[in-house]
Amino acid sequence: MQLFDLTGKVAVITGSSRGIGRAIAERLAEHGARVVISSRKAGPCDEVAGQINARYGEGRAIAVPASIASREELQRLVDETNAAFGQIDIVVCNAATNPYAGPMAGISDEQFEKILQNNVVSNHWLIQMVAPQMLVRKDGSIIIVSSIGGLRGNALIGAYNISKAADMQLARNLAVEWGPSNIRVNCIAPGLVQTDFAKYLWENPDLLKQVTDPAPLKRIGQPDEIAGAAVYLASPASSYMTGQTLVVDGGITIAW
Repeated sequence: MQLFDLTGKVAVITGSSRGIGRAIAERLAEHGARVVISSRKAGPCDEVAGQINARYGEGRAIAVPASIASREELQRLVDETNAAFGQIDIVVCNAATNPYAGPMAGISDEQFEKILQNNVVSNHWLIQMVAPQMLVRKDGSIIIVSSIGGLRGNALIGAYNISKAADMQLARNLAVEWGPSNIRVNCIAPGLVQTDFAKYLWENPDLLKQVTDPAPLKRIGQPDEIAGAAVYLASPASSYMTGQTLVVDGGITIAW
């Protein structure tokens, strides 16, 4: 058994038309998995799937656009993946939203509900849709992309951080429930990564310096640096790891 070999495995990655999700999909494919590219818009999904197929061979990737806010679209994502590839071995819940920045006192109910829905409840939906087949096979890896925000308080993105802390607990709970069936559930908690999603935190040089200076590595992370953690959690290399949150943050959470 090769520790990082994903040959024959099928992975569904939400929010995978760009950023961290795209990097994860590309690296899972590189290690042998067939991957499903999914985000809201069909065009970007088709483009990423096409590039993966061009690099690793036709049929290695398909595009299934879906909004994580819709239970029906998530079910279609699962159904179309099963129809195309026969099964789902790996789920990466990467897509998330953050429509509000500021103190908790200023957030509207609608904004708070959207954050909790898309970042927690939608993950629960997708995982529950895939779990039955994993339970039958007694094999599966579920990965939730959380954030170091779930480990810390923050006056700017408090509601987002609450949702990311909930993701860590979702992983712990499901790990306990499904461990006896050899289904592993883990989180990745990235620090600041150079994606469009976090652009407001790094496009201002002064703010970027303020955020990265306290970190031992003194820099922003790149999407591919999170993808390596996903390959580990998806592969036999992490077969004895479940219910954990793997922090990938340049060391910021351990520094003063």
